[in-house]
Amino acid sequence: MNSGKINGGFSMAKLTVSDLKDLKGKKVLIRVDFNVPLKDGKIGDDNRMVAALPTIKYVTENGGKAILFSHLGRVKKEEDKKELTLRPVAQHLAELLDKPVTFVPVTRGPQLEEAIDKLSDGDVLLVENTRFEDLDGKKESGNDPELGKYWASLGDVYVNDAFGTAHRSHASNVGIASNMDQVAAGFLLEKEIKFLGNAVDDPKHPFVAILGGAKVSDKIGVIDHLLSKADKVVIGGGMTYTFYAAKGIKIGNSLVEEDKIDLAKQIIEKAGDKLVLPVDNVVAPEFKNDAPSEVVEGDIPDGEMALDIGPKSIELFKDTLKDAKTVVWNGPMGVFEMSNFAKGTLEVGKFLGTLTDASTIVGGGDSTAAVKELGVGDKLTHISTGGGASLEYLEGKELPGIAAVSNK
Repeated sequence: MNSGKINGGFSMAKLTVSDLKDLKGKKVLIRVDFNVPLKDGKIGDDNRMVAALPTIKYVTENGGKAILFSHLGRVKKEEDKKELTLRPVAQHLAELLDKPVTFVPVTRGPQLEEAIDKLSDGDVLLVENTRFEDLDGKKESGNDPELGKYWASLGDVYVNDAFGTAHRSHASNVGIASNMDQVAAGFLLEKEIKFLGNAVDDPKHPFVAILGGAKVSDKIGVIDHLLSKADKVVIGGGMTYTFYAAKGIKIGNSLVEEDKIDLAKQIIEKAGDKLVLPVDNVVAPEFKNDAPSEVVEGDIPDGEMALDIGPKSIELFKDTLKDAKTVVWNGPMGVFEMSNFAKGTLEVGKFLGTLTDASTIVGGGDSTAAVKELGVGDKLTHISTGGGASLEYLEGKELPGIAAVSNK
């Protein structure tokens, strides 16, 4: 992050947590992303929590008092509070840190202020789910100025380490930041900017982007932006068939966005041979894991829908990737959640793990899940913790949570 271009094409050195030398006795507000899957008080996947530990430890080991803010899920009605309390997250965090974590079950008021006053140097405190504030007029997600100011008043320094919400202007990121003299990026945010930013703005070539997922509409900005940067853009998943329709290939009952066919035509024209589409598909008569399936090349028969890429496409994609020096992968190649239609996604993930001479960056829920299922995570350069945020970053947009970090 200290060199190279950061999003939007301008070069800038941002203040990072390691630049904060004098933390002893300081109250350090840290926005973390503990929006983890939670069922009956049990945490499903603690990847995001583990990713935040280096920043928390840096602050506490340097004598700072770590005061953590996070959201969890969407709080729409009073009953949601029971399911979406951060209490179990605080208990799990204490295990991960191997030290006590003070949990405060409110988001403002005397109870919170007193708990902060009682902290000793090196202590950790977690504030209740910031989205509890959304019950009273969306104060958190609407970036209520008074709430941002209040939370900022609780600390001396602010560190944003939540990449997952960096694309949103909320009171707990942009709101606090705009009321603080010093705003630093945590280690996780710094890493995300470094890998995603460099991949897009300063990639080693050949640079190949693999984009999957259901909808072209979600990825149009990304495809467009990456076509100007990448040597090849590989398309898989449901959005393939909108491109097929644009090329006049029959798509049967496959997923299609009729209103995006013209746009897909424009992309195809602009891209020339940069765009790589599947050449064969696994098709079935219905959207069910045990539906009888077959591989077809070219036109998809009437009454059939494509649910995964076929073996020739897998080989074509591997061939496109084999000499790459930078790879960015976002989105599955097929209906990954059904085991019979997960092969394309898993094969691509497995192949990425063999590219030892490339910078390999994975972002987005399903691609991240595939990498985990395969156990190749440690063979990849970077697995992004943000879904929507990494997409907007790949689109070349400036993210409010990153823009709010102080320059050095």
